[in-house]
Amino acid sequence: MSGFVYMVSDKPRGVIYTGVTSDLYGRIWEHRNEIQKGFTQKYRAKNLVWFENHPNIVLAIRREKSLKRYLREWKIKLIEGINPTWIDLYERIDKIENIYRPHPNTREWSDYN
Repeated sequence: MSGFVYMVSDKPRGVIYTGVTSDLYGRIWEHRNEIQKGFTQKYRAKNLVWFENHPNIVLAIRREKSLKRYLREWKIKLIEGINPTWIDLYERIDKIENIYRPHPNTREWSDYN
């Protein structure tokens, strides 16, 4: 089962929420339809602005925890690297391939190759 790390926002350079899921379509649908109360409902963060694919959910969770420690400006650079205009990527999930590749010198390298 693959895993996804994703970021949703309310507007360009607005609130950024980082999450992890094994079902990206379903999870973003939940954010968009305010199925669960919480941060994204409170701040109206419904637009999928960034995501990356991982071979399994365990590796995705590890990456999400790492990204949550990133500074806001680093997250903005990640987002604008694949989505400079901060458009909602929900309808383009199948058309974008953003597979995470760790640096070859990291211990996670063997998990991805």
